Amino acid sequence: MGFSVSGSAAIVFAGMFIAFGMFHTATTNGFERVSEAQEDRTDRTLAQQNTAIDVTSATWDSIDGELTVTVNNTGASSLAVSEVDLLANNSYVSGYATSVDGDSETDLWLPQEQLTITVASLNDDPGRIKFVTGTGVADSTTTEVV
Repeated sequence: MGFSVSGSAAIVFAGMFIAFGMFHTATTNGFERVSEAQEDRTDRTLAQQNTAIDVTSATWDSIDGELTVTVNNTGASSLAVSEVDLLANNSYVSGYATSVDGDSETDLWLPQEQLTITVASLNDDPGRIKFVTGTGVADSTTTEVV
């Protein structure tokens, strides 16, 4: 009877040791994922707070049928041109030409630089445009007919 009690106790303790190892691993991985998600959220919030834009003009050329929008990056964070969105008359606009301070090849829009967007795919004056950055900061204005 002495060996069966000792043997079963050893099996129970080994099982508890293995179960605790699995529990500890799962708990640690879950905690790390939550911590990383909170850090990502904090980074996104900081980037959003450091982002500021100013739509300086939106002109509609009725002769050429082109909409030209100029936006200044007045914040402290650099932005990606490929992540900005333009809405004209509450419709998403795509396929437009962009240039940052005259450079149409760059995707980097640094603070204190001006982004110019030229849209040639509209049929008429949109009346109002909204410009949205990748971080979600937006500005809108009405268009001027030239």
